[in-house]
Amino acid sequence: MKNKLWLGVGTFVLAGAISAPANPASPYGSAAPKAPHAPLHLVAEAGEGGEGGGGAPSTYALGSTDPGAFHYDASTEIAAYVDLVRASYGAAAGAADKLVSAVDAFLSDPTEERLAGARKAWIAARPTYLVTEAFRFYDGPIENIEGRLNAWPMNEAYVDYVVGDPAAGLVNGEGPISLDAINAADQRDDEADVTTGWHAIEFLLWGQDLSDAGPGARPASDYAPGTKANDRRREYLDLVARQLATDLFSLAGDWTAEGKYPKWFLALPQREAIGRMINGMAILAGYEFMSERLAVALDSGDQEDEHSCFSDTTKQDFIYDLAGIKAVWTGEGAGEKRPGLSALMRRVDGAEAAKIDGLFAQAETRIAALGDPWDRVLAASPGSPERQAAEAAVAALQALGEGLRSAGAKLGVLVLIPEAG
Repeated sequence: MKNKLWLGVGTFVLAGAISAPANPASPYGSAAPKAPHAPLHLVAEAGEGGEGGGGAPSTYALGSTDPGAFHYDASTEIAAYVDLVRASYGAAAGAADKLVSAVDAFLSDPTEERLAGARKAWIAARPTYLVTEAFRFYDGPIENIEGRLNAWPMNEAYVDYVVGDPAAGLVNGEGPISLDAINAADQRDDEADVTTGWHAIEFLLWGQDLSDAGPGARPASDYAPGTKANDRRREYLDLVARQLATDLFSLAGDWTAEGKYPKWFLALPQREAIGRMINGMAILAGYEFMSERLAVALDSGDQEDEHSCFSDTTKQDFIYDLAGIKAVWTGEGAGEKRPGLSALMRRVDGAEAAKIDGLFAQAETRIAALGDPWDRVLAASPGSPERQAAEAAVAALQALGEGLRSAGAKLGVLVLIPEAG
């Protein structure tokens, strides 16, 4: 996709909280299939719905002719990062469990009040996942299942009725409504044919967003039992909500002290671990967030490119994605304060640490100034205050991504931010 909001800067090439259970186990059994872990080595990454990525390096450690270069001890910060990831995924699993309970309550008595309760639970759960997105882009366990958790944009008509086509989608079809069938259909022929995850649940709860003044307005009567379409829709919502929770409990389990992944991560040479940490932050800030979620939508002006369009909570997405990136930097997240990368950076280069602090502050200010709901920003005319604020946010994220790349170089690690285009 073309990004016309590159703002004259050159291409990047090398570039709350819910308490987590100590050892979370899914209360939903094995309802959701889970792909076996890929080998724990670097592989090419892909963004949501198959976006983004490019090849990953064989090593994150930069070489140097200076034998004294890059000598530091980051063991405390690396261990703190592992704890941050564990606690964050645990919080996301706990919030998804509450979402399932709210969906169960709604399906047992499909009133408008209980639909509002399920929507409120979705909105409350969403930030706990968004802050974990900084743990992507380096072949962690999330990469096995991220596509069915958070793929977007979504072709609504692939799942359920839309304006002008009341018989559209799997809900109104003849095939089985089962988890196997839903997963088999997911993005089968097109990346936008999303059937699972946050945005499928969002669409099932809100319906199409047909107004720039508010979210979708699906009626609770869509879930009244007794008709073929309603009964299939009820089953569909129940299955995908439980799969979301199951996947998040699985991720939380992957990162517990008993899981294999933390042991492997902690055994890495320190700069290999630091490289993964910084790349997750930098790629999210300087590519996935900056380009795919902000600039692409501004370029197209299309509400379909909005991240959480059905609920009109896209600004929340932006706020908590940045909060997740900052949590890795500061170590503060999931209700705890830990040593973060900023502490390491201050020991290595205090001026560089202060620079990154400033870039975070600038990005936070720019994101806070964004218009809400986001579809009104997309509909605003070129040169409008809403557009100017959004373009300033794009520039701030771009600068943050470049700053993290620079910090990585100071720490002796390679940071690769995909080219926006």
